[in-house]
Amino acid sequence: MGFCRLSNRTLSLSDRVYDYLLAVSVKESDVLAQLRDETAGIEFSEMQIAPEQGQFMALLAKLIGARRVLEIGTFTGYSSISIASALPEDGELICCDDSEEWTAMAKKYWRLSGLEDRIQLKLGDASRTLQDLIDAGEAGAFDFIFIDADKQNYVRYYELSLQLLRDGGLIAVDNTLWSGDVADPANMEPATRAIRYFNEMIRQDERVEISLVPIGDGLTLARKSTT
Repeated sequence: MGFCRLSNRTLSLSDRVYDYLLAVSVKESDVLAQLRDETAGIEFSEMQIAPEQGQFMALLAKLIGARRVLEIGTFTGYSSISIASALPEDGELICCDDSEEWTAMAKKYWRLSGLEDRIQLKLGDASRTLQDLIDAGEAGAFDFIFIDADKQNYVRYYELSLQLLRDGGLIAVDNTLWSGDVADPANMEPATRAIRYFNEMIRQDERVEISLVPIGDGLTLARKSTT
């Protein structure tokens, strides 16, 4: 009888194991690969999500049958293309961002991917955009929401998103491991403190069921309760 190796904790990925993970699991389109390469040459390129995370979120959107999606923080468009590609033809993704420069690149790749008809960009303060959607009667109208914007406003984005999310819908919140800095009590940088506070808050939130997935820089999934 062969020996079966079991693990009681998440595997730490060496570069070799990570490269293997990409090689055997990620099916990145040519457009996404091109976007990733172009983004790598600009300032703040590290803000782009990892390809395996994009594919994971696309799978989540399909699994829950998402048709209407919100994205808070679009950058150059990698996550929006990943998610929009998983939506049905009549699906809709509303992207919230305040950078014309970064979203100009996103728009270019939305066109190249043939997904521009499914994506609507709302430039400006995301909190205002979310509140406008609530005021317009859109509460409970969205299936999936991805939050990946300024960390100090995570709690506000989350609270507004929870109003816009349908019962049983899913919120995904990026960077919740923050390169491990959240686990260092000596790190009191504003963004680190904001994410640490958010993590502690959402763990106590009885309105959702959560799981912090160690993919990319940490992705917290929160399913809105149906009770």
